[in-house]
Amino acid sequence: MKLADRIFYMLRNSLPSPLSIAILLTIVVFGVTCFTVTPVPNETVLSTVFNLWEQGVWSTGGLVFLVQMMLMLILGHVLALTNLANQLINRLVGVTNNPQLMVWLVCFATLLVSWFNWGLGLIFGAIFCRKIGEYAQLHKIKINYALIGAAGYSGLMFWHGGLSGSALVKVAEQGHLQSLAADKWSGLPSSIGFNETVFSGANLGVSLIILLVVPFLLMRFGKSNQAIPSGLLVVRNKLKHEQTQFLAEKLDVANWFGFLIGGGVLLGIVFQFFSSGKGWAFVTPNSINLTLLGLALLLHGSVKKFSTALDQAITDGAGILIQFPLYFGIMGLMSGGNLIEYIANFFVGFSSTESFPVWAFISAGFVNLFVPSGGGQWMVQGSIIIDACMQLGVPLKKGIMALAYGDQITNMLQPFWALPLLGITKLKAQEILPYTLLILLVGSVIYLLGLTLLY
Repeated sequence: MKLADRIFYMLRNSLPSPLSIAILLTIVVFGVTCFTVTPVPNETVLSTVFNLWEQGVWSTGGLVFLVQMMLMLILGHVLALTNLANQLINRLVGVTNNPQLMVWLVCFATLLVSWFNWGLGLIFGAIFCRKIGEYAQLHKIKINYALIGAAGYSGLMFWHGGLSGSALVKVAEQGHLQSLAADKWSGLPSSIGFNETVFSGANLGVSLIILLVVPFLLMRFGKSNQAIPSGLLVVRNKLKHEQTQFLAEKLDVANWFGFLIGGGVLLGIVFQFFSSGKGWAFVTPNSINLTLLGLALLLHGSVKKFSTALDQAITDGAGILIQFPLYFGIMGLMSGGNLIEYIANFFVGFSSTESFPVWAFISAGFVNLFVPSGGGQWMVQGSIIIDACMQLGVPLKKGIMALAYGDQITNMLQPFWALPLLGITKLKAQEILPYTLLILLVGSVIYLLGLTLLY
């Protein structure tokens, strides 16, 4: 048996489910925090730490962010279920019968879509993988379905440098940097726009290298094959309307109504974008979600079709709803117990101006294993990045991009965001992990070289 196959079967048989991992991480961080928190008078250590965990689970900011990210994921999924997206995926599926080219196509397309929106990219990749599996079963083509699943998940190591990158969207907001740093530094800019982050020459260069290297690398493993889960169902069945009797029901299935509402939302977004004078600072989680909502309504046509797609999108992403609060609880423990500062300051302590971006990348990747949310991680680690950059004289945009790259790369190890893909493709986390670990290693090299040579 090849070494790669041994690693594959070892990981497949030894790793628990994503929910179990979240629970185990909660227990571990809870235990460690008990040794780092000074008890509040008249309270025991356990009670104090439990309060930190509970405050994290039910934090107002966390719940708002949960709704924003859930909507981004669900609306991206709903958009991927439109006829236009479905036709595009069907055309891509039939481009080749070569298993290796299938892997390249899934990976390249998923990376590209994820750069524009992480939720759309995740669901696009998942549905693309499933369509490939159905096509291979129908035409009796031997494929490495687990590898294709990993290719469909690859967008999560690429998204944070794109248009929906949480940290990049937040720092583009006026005044966000000062509020996060608690006005500690007077020389902070009011915002850092997309022209310095997303559309900077360095980030575009790194992104291009990823687009060229990662799909080609995975394609080299496409010769081997694994069994495709039996019983794959068609991802999206054509909606059949029943005859309607009442005006309200006719309104639900009327295409003009969906066009009107969706088009109105999009026109409103465009008007606000140009009238606000904020430029790319206008791009926030709220504006992204409104854009996705308008596009989904417009492309689905009727409210009924939109609602049917919404039902499926919510079902496939249901696991996130319970795991997100668990990770917010971990965030509460790590921030309240000063663990996240300890981890970050551990790396900052022996960093220089030249080496800090590398250590920031590594620390962000490590913290992401416990806090698998780009926006959530920025809210708890961003102030440390700002403080270190100001102290060491590192350009803020470089420190922010180092965090963005580090946060996204260990998504290939942390199975949290793979939940929707696993539900749609009927794969298991253990099956795709050997290949996502390969993506993690190669991507880390590219991002570290980019931080060192291009910025």
